[in-house]
Order: sequence, then C-alpha cells, then structure tokens
Amino acid sequence: MTDEIDITLADAPSETGAATKASNANDFPPDRLSVNPRNEHFDQDVLQRGVGIRFKGNQRRDIEEYSISEGWVRVQAGKTMDRKGNPLTIKLNGPVEAWYEDLGDDAPVAKA
Repeated sequence: MTDEIDITLADAPSETGAATKASNANDFPPDRLSVNPRNEHFDQDVLQRGVGIRFKGNQRRDIEEYSISEGWVRVQAGKTMDRKGNPLTIKLNGPVEAWYEDLGDDAPVAKA
C-alpha cells in the first residue's frame, strides 16, 4: 500500500518545481535601465545580476542606457567628455531586446 502512495507522489508534479518554472517564465529585466548611478533608472541589484542587450540583432556590451518600449539605446560617443567629466552619449533608435544573463542560454527575452 505504501508503494502505491509513493508511485502517485512520484508521478505528481511537485509544487516547488512548478512555482520555480512560473517565476522564471516571468523573469524579465526592467523596461528601462541605466549604468549611471546619478540616473533615476539606475538599479544596482539588476546590474549585478547581469543584463544582456541585443540592439538591431547584434549583442552589445557598450550600452550606457536602454529603453525597450521606446526602442532606443544610449552609447558613449568615443572618448569625448562633457564639461563635468561625464562621457558624452548618443541615442540610437531601433529594436532593443534584454534578458538576464544569469538565467542561461534559454532565458526569457523582453522585447517590444
């Protein structure tokens, strides 16, 4: 009789496994994020986790700020600095995709 109970419990999906898969399915990075600590869209916890960015189909590592819903990224304009010593950035328009790098290769991708 205990064998039957063990078999049914082994065949049933575990609640913790289902909850983990559900939380991973909705685990998208924020719509807008900046690496500048003085920007209102800066989030240290998200940046430590690692966010991958694909802009116009190419993965980029030089993004200073992005907005998925508005479809733009900001990148540094060479070595040029403003009068306060901050790097000058230019805004590029196009499709933006973002994902958490710590979730692996099959991480859910946020895109507009």
